[in-house]
Formats: sequence, structure tokens, C-alpha cells
Amino acid sequence: MVSSRRSVADSTTLTGWFKSSYSGGDQGECLEVADGHTTVPVRDSKAPTGPAVLFSAAGWSSFVAAVKAGDLSTHLSA
Repeated sequence: MVSSRRSVADSTTLTGWFKSSYSGGDQGECLEVADGHTTVPVRDSKAPTGPAVLFSAAGWSSFVAAVKAGDLSTHLSA
């Protein structure tokens, strides 16, 4: 189910998906996160049967902090 590339091809194989309470409703630009896994699965809410990217807990926390600070340049350079 989980590949060495840190992704899952079909995110419906995972459970516990939810949108943030900060999500703007029906704007269509939402990510969903699945709770209760050893990694943090993230998928596009518009493609619930599509792939999910798997973050480490530290990686996800760092990404969220960068989004909140408006500074993704150091996190997306690789």
C-alpha cells in the first residue's frame, strides 16, 4: 500500500480523512489529512480516490508552520 516514494496511489485505502476547520467550504482548494497513521497522509479534496503524499510528523509540522508564516521558499527549493 505505501511505496518507498512516500506516497499512496489510491488514498481510499486509508481511513480518517478530514478537512481543516479553516477550510473555506466549497472553494475547491482544500487539502484533506488522515488521522491515526504513523505518517501524515495528505490528499487533494477534489480527488478523493487519487494519490496521497505521506509526510513525517516533523515534516508536516514544518510545512504547516511555513504556510502560516507565509514562507514556503525554503521548503520548496528541493
